[in-house]
Amino acid sequence: MSRLNVLKTYKIYIGGQFPRTESGRYYDLKNKKNEVLANVCLSSRKDFRNAVVAARSAFGGWSGRSAFNRGQILYRVAEMLEGRKTQFTEELVLQGVAAKAAATEVQQSIDRLVHYAGWCDKYQQLFGSVNPVASSHFNFSVPEPTGVVSVIAPEKSSLLGLVSVIAPIIAGGNTCVVLASESLPLCSITFSEVLATSDLPGGVVNIITGTTKELHEHFSSHMDVNAIVYCRNNKEEIKKIGENASLNVKRNFNWDKDWTKSENENPYLILDLQEIKTTWHPIENIGVGGAKY
Repeated sequence: MSRLNVLKTYKIYIGGQFPRTESGRYYDLKNKKNEVLANVCLSSRKDFRNAVVAARSAFGGWSGRSAFNRGQILYRVAEMLEGRKTQFTEELVLQGVAAKAAATEVQQSIDRLVHYAGWCDKYQQLFGSVNPVASSHFNFSVPEPTGVVSVIAPEKSSLLGLVSVIAPIIAGGNTCVVLASESLPLCSITFSEVLATSDLPGGVVNIITGTTKELHEHFSSHMDVNAIVYCRNNKEEIKKIGENASLNVKRNFNWDKDWTKSENENPYLILDLQEIKTTWHPIENIGVGGAKY
C-alpha cells in the first residue's frame, strides 16, 4: 500500500525557541525532480523584528561572558554537529549536493567552528595594543563587540557558508539575526537545533527563512541593528543595503566569499564586527615611604 510521506515543517529559530512564522506563510522546497522535500517558513518583517528584540536582549549576557567561555560553547557546538554528521550529509544530498561533497562540507563546517572556538580568547591580544603617550598615563586600545548584527547568509551554501558567517560574529561577543538560503534552507534550521542543545544562550543566534527580496530592506534599515553582513552578489540589493545602512550609520560588510577556501577562515572577520575602545589610566608615582604623588 502506498502512503504519503509526512514532510517536516522547518520552523524558524528566535530567542532559543522554534515558533511558526507570524505570517502563517510557507513555501514548498522542491528538488531537481520537482518533488517536495519540506515545508519552509516564509518569514515576515514581524518575525525579523521579534528576532532583533531577542538578539538585543541576549547581547549583554553574551558579550559579558569570558572569552574562554565563549570558546567552550563554540567548541560544544562543533561537538554536537559532529554527532549529527549523518543527518546533515543526508540533508545536503536531498538538496542536490553530491554525497562526497556533502560529507566534505559537513566536516569543514565542524572544523571551522573549532577554528573560531580557538580564536575566542586570542583575537584581543592580536588586535589590542598598549599605546605610547607623552604623559603619565597608561593607554590601552581593546576590541569590543559591535552589538546586534543582521546577516543575509550565502544563497549557494546550505551549511558551510552559514557556519562560516555565524562563527566569527558570535566568537567576538556579538549576537545576530540570520536570513538563511532560500533555495537551500534545510541545514539552517537543523543547525539551529544543534545551537539550541549546545549551551548557547537563547537569542545569541536567531535564524529565519524566507526571501531576500522581501526582507533585505528590513535587515538593513532596522534602527536597533548595529551592523549588516551581506553574503550575496545582487548589485541592486547591495546598493539598497548601503543606502539603508547609512540611516543610522550601521556597519556594512559584503562577505561574498568562497567559503571552501581556508584563507576565508581568519580572525579579521572577527575584527570586522569589533569596535576599538581606547582607555586612559593615570600612572600613580610612588615616593619615599610609599606616599603617592
